[in-house]
Amino acid sequence: MKYIKFLLIGVLFGITLSKAEVISWFRIYEMFKFQSFHMYGVIGSAVVIGMVLMYLYKKETLKSNKGEVIKIAPKKKGVSRNLIGGIIFGLGWALGGVCPGPMYVLMGQGVVAILVVLFGAHLGTFLYHAVKHKLPH
Repeated sequence: MKYIKFLLIGVLFGITLSKAEVISWFRIYEMFKFQSFHMYGVIGSAVVIGMVLMYLYKKETLKSNKGEVIKIAPKKKGVSRNLIGGIIFGLGWALGGVCPGPMYVLMGQGVVAILVVLFGAHLGTFLYHAVKHKLPH
């Protein structure tokens, strides 16, 4: 029962994604063909919000739901890990026609074909977990 607020935030986020049309395959197609600014504006807004939140986390201004300071551990810098991860993410987005967050919104809207994409995403996650100890981190 204590997690109900997180469920409600997720539902609200899903409704927002749906109403903003960012889960539309046609909007994504327009973006990749440089025919519309819509998706670039949404993604750009998310990047700016993420930058502000990371700044606030690093300044220890924001706290967790339990009142604890959130610490961001530094990560190793490296072009190859970001490049490989970006390529994998981009290929998944291109093949599935959707990035990970909106997959559940599409499922909620009754798009049955998204179940194939969800299965692939979960399979990939489990496979990564199985081999991550062998990968360079």
